[in-house]
Amino acid sequence: MELLDKLNWRYAAKAMNGETVAEDKIKRILEAARLAPTSSGLQPFEIFVIKNQEIKAQIKPFAWNQSVITDCSHLLVFAAWDTYTADRINHMFDLTNEIRGFKNEGWENYRHMLLSSYPQKDTEENFNHAAKQAYIAFSQAITAAAFEGVDTTPLEGFEPEAVDKILGLREKGLRSAVLLPIGYRKDDADWLVNLVKVRKPMEDLVTVID
Repeated sequence: MELLDKLNWRYAAKAMNGETVAEDKIKRILEAARLAPTSSGLQPFEIFVIKNQEIKAQIKPFAWNQSVITDCSHLLVFAAWDTYTADRINHMFDLTNEIRGFKNEGWENYRHMLLSSYPQKDTEENFNHAAKQAYIAFSQAITAAAFEGVDTTPLEGFEPEAVDKILGLREKGLRSAVLLPIGYRKDDADWLVNLVKVRKPMEDLVTVID
């Protein structure tokens, strides 16, 4: 029930007050994102945590000039792999074997199946798949922030190419997928803060098939 109360409390803040979020809260939010499930456990994305105001100001014009970009405490940029490569896949499988301390024949067979599949696919198809995995972690970060009593503003309204250039993402084999300003709401400047949350009723959203 506490989690549902927090999810009812959260909304997409339209104005933030510039107050700094404590680093321990940010670390727990990032840890929640790190623990998110991803396809084949590959975690095909990276998260850039921007505290630098100059960089936030550079990004703002390419995000519809939304004030939360510069008024947030931390701006998270979820950047997905631009494609799947053999090196990237092998790295994650090798990491799994190292941490678990053994090799599993079935797991190694699965490695080879992925190696014979993903790297041969279209680059854009691979990026779209990786971006979907980034969104899972993005959603988990939003939930964790709500649990910490911290506001967020999920943002798809930005120019990825510009953000990629500002952060040098393409050189790293990454492309920005979604942004998440983290901070505290500014009640007197946010038109959405006091409005009732609207969601479909359960019967319009969920179909149970027995």
